[in-house]
Amino acid sequence: MDEHTDKRLTELEIKASFMDDMLDSLNQVIIRQQATLDLLVREVSALKAQLEQTSTGSFGVASDVLSRARDNAPPHY
Repeated sequence: MDEHTDKRLTELEIKASFMDDMLDSLNQVIIRQQATLDLLVREVSALKAQLEQTSTGSFGVASDVLSRARDNAPPHY
């Protein structure tokens, strides 16, 4: 191989190495985001169950909570 081809091949190997590292980093970000999403889904489900339990056990309390939530909603809702 000539010197120019060898230099280009080395540069391509370096780029491929950096891209591999970046891909691994992005994969770790996605894994963390999925874990956060899973946690949030569980928390929302728990809150929903808690609200349903409250509404069946004491209708007035749940109605009051929902009413206050609607009243405190930002204007764009």
